[in-house]
Amino acid sequence: MVSKELLEILRCPNCVREKQGMLTLYKDTWLICQDCGRKYPIVDDIPVMLIDEGDKWINTAQDALPIPPPAK
Repeated sequence: MVSKELLEILRCPNCVREKQGMLTLYKDTWLICQDCGRKYPIVDDIPVMLIDEGDKWINTAQDALPIPPPAK
């Protein structure tokens, strides 16, 4: 599980320069950007914070996200 301290400092790598890029934790397995809607999976308790990874899931509805996220 991602610690609260880490969640407080993590930001969406796509938005952080122009917006806040705040992330919300969804079902302990996804981080969702409140600004752009990119979704970053958490695999083996490690957030995969790559823009390309967030792009893969941007059009997937929050409730349609696979739990757990697929491993690479």
